[in-house]
Amino acid sequence: MTVSAPTLPIHQHPSAEASVPLARLADADAAVRRIALFELADLEDATLLPAFIAALRDDPAPDVRREAAAVLASWEDDDVVEALCAALLDADDDVRGAAAQSLSELKAQSSGHVLRRWATRPEPFVRRAALRGLRELRFADAFEPALDALAATEADVRLEAVAVLGWMKEARALEALAALAARDAHPEVRRAAVGALGFAAPDDQPTLDALLTALRDDAWQVREEAATTLGKLHAAAALEPLVEALGDAYWQVRLRAARALGQLRDAQAADAVATLLTHSISNLRKEAALALGELGARESLPALHGTLQDRDPEVRKAARIAIGQIEGGAQ
Repeated sequence: MTVSAPTLPIHQHPSAEASVPLARLADADAAVRRIALFELADLEDATLLPAFIAALRDDPAPDVRREAAAVLASWEDDDVVEALCAALLDADDDVRGAAAQSLSELKAQSSGHVLRRWATRPEPFVRRAALRGLRELRFADAFEPALDALAATEADVRLEAVAVLGWMKEARALEALAALAARDAHPEVRRAAVGALGFAAPDDQPTLDALLTALRDDAWQVREEAATTLGKLHAAAALEPLVEALGDAYWQVRLRAARALGQLRDAQAADAVATLLTHSISNLRKEAALALGELGARESLPALHGTLQDRDPEVRKAARIAIGQIEGGAQ
């Protein structure tokens, strides 16, 4: 097998230190070429970027291409980002994975313009990797490709798009996110969309309707996330549905419902929350005690004083905190 040595631009001459490993990039042995990439990377010489890009694009050995993709993570340059994006189409899974990982480590905002263009590609893996890169980069102009990707056939692309829109927190995404939260076919997408709605206004009715629908979802993970988001929004209209969720078949949903009710600060929920102080799961007892402290109802004090004898020290500590909150608030 013959491998061509990469050529550098005429105005760039390799240092004496780089000359030997550069020559090894043309060796017939893939292991030798890979080691040469290590040696060149250690030089941290930007003039060697064309050699790394050439290895990523043209080397016949997947191991060498994978190494080139990993090495390029250390550089922020439009040509590098373009080459890494092109490597998302590589025939080898590991090379594609290495390129995606390197793209997720970009820090320069200028790289976002290249990623944004690749985020509109039809290939699911490419689209997902580009969206992830935009999210990690916190690229301000990622809204449109992310919104478009919510309609993707592949659930993992929709998931990444939801993640982008979740951190962007733009109100114009709420309608689309609410639709996914209530109706997407994939439970992980519904769960992610429910979590992404946490920036809505507490009186945004379409968002509230979607979250209340999610609180009755077939998947308990979605119900758990819905309870969490309703608490974050301090949605007063969710009081009764959250009280009902205290009886959910999954203790994880009960726990988040108790926490959310504490965040609502409506003492009407105190009696319902107090029933969890005797639950067999200590985490649930602890969360119920903390929520009662937030609710501030003096009627809860007898039950909390009884919880001071709980066998779990964390539950006892939570009860002491709650009692202090309630008694301190009455002064």
